[in-house]
Amino acid sequence: MHKLSLHHLTMLDAHPLQLVDAAHAGGFDYYGLRVVAPTAADSIVDVAHDPALIRELAARMDATGVRLLDIEAIWLQESTRIDALLPALEAGHRLGAKHVLAVGYDDDRARLIDNFCALCEAAARFDMTVGLELITYCAIGTLSDALATIHASAQPNARILIDALQFFRSGASVDDIDGIAPRLIEYIQICDGPRASPVSVAERRIEARTARLLPGDGELPLHAMLAKLPSDLTLAVEAPTLALRGLPFDEQARNVMEKMKRFLE
Repeated sequence: MHKLSLHHLTMLDAHPLQLVDAAHAGGFDYYGLRVVAPTAADSIVDVAHDPALIRELAARMDATGVRLLDIEAIWLQESTRIDALLPALEAGHRLGAKHVLAVGYDDDRARLIDNFCALCEAAARFDMTVGLELITYCAIGTLSDALATIHASAQPNARILIDALQFFRSGASVDDIDGIAPRLIEYIQICDGPRASPVSVAERRIEARTARLLPGDGELPLHAMLAKLPSDLTLAVEAPTLALRGLPFDEQARNVMEKMKRFLE
């Protein structure tokens, strides 16, 4: 039976404490937390440098039973300095996260691999794996790009993170999952969408960030994908969708869970 996580991007406006409460209200096992801003243009609640908030989150998690699955989103780019990310990794470790999400956003592949290796080594100190997510409008934009980077790193805690939308938008197929070593997949991100991909980068960004569909509401071959994966694999619902916008966070989470239960039936 799949365990379910409420990904922060599904309701990115939620404060971290609200996110825990929403995950609890919806009946989720886990939640995912954004502790690193992907780019300088993004803003976040700075959990990593707020010890009081870390304590509050730990207390809220103890009270609700919701656990932290992963932290995000480390976009490896030219300006990335791994030592500057240590507070975020430490915060994730203190809150019980076992995974950190990374994205390849540097066209200099050698530098990107060096940074990915350094991130894996830093994460290992905090007992976390690093999931490399392919995103079609980033430097690591295909399954082959992601797997080549992981293999080149030779890091024992390097993993691949499949985001269902990005996976299929990249041109990958369900059968391509057979070519991924099972140990590299520890959980996946799930959402739905039209089978046809938006053409432009700008349209794909908008879809990914604000206009996904909940599982079962679109045309992606999600059931066929899950049939290729372990039946107890954790699914992180990453589905920022217009259908939920404006609803209270607890209500959003309950709606997402109801949809997931119908989909998994």
